[in-house]
Amino acid sequence: MRISALCLLAALAALVFGGIAEAGVTARIDLSQQQMRVYANGKLAYTWKVSTARRGYRTPTGTYRPQRMHKMWYSRKYDMSPMPHSIFFRGGYAIHGTNAVRSLGRPASHGCVRLHPSNARTLYNLVKQTGPGNTRIIITR
Repeated sequence: MRISALCLLAALAALVFGGIAEAGVTARIDLSQQQMRVYANGKLAYTWKVSTARRGYRTPTGTYRPQRMHKMWYSRKYDMSPMPHSIFFRGGYAIHGTNAVRSLGRPASHGCVRLHPSNARTLYNLVKQTGPGNTRIIITR
């Protein structure tokens, strides 16, 4: 019984003093900066430019988990536009790669979060490896 109490105390101390890293992946998207920061196990791993909703459209804010993932998706709503390495987080909204890389860093989409194709592939593989249930997508203004 005494060993169990010591183990519990040690675990609580580790949590309080940061000895246990946050598990999983967190993608933090800042709409005002048009930037995504990706954290793996609580540590900053990547900082990338994104394009989110242009005037007349919106990218939803909030905290989400991936709902579904597709290595390649074609938008039925927008003329079968390619959406490589799509991570859908709310209905038809997704994080995905784009060929319009010159628009990254400023609003340009219909509401999705666009990334450089290689960055979208990196994020997709990281989420797939870690698991959608261990991934958070946080979008703020």
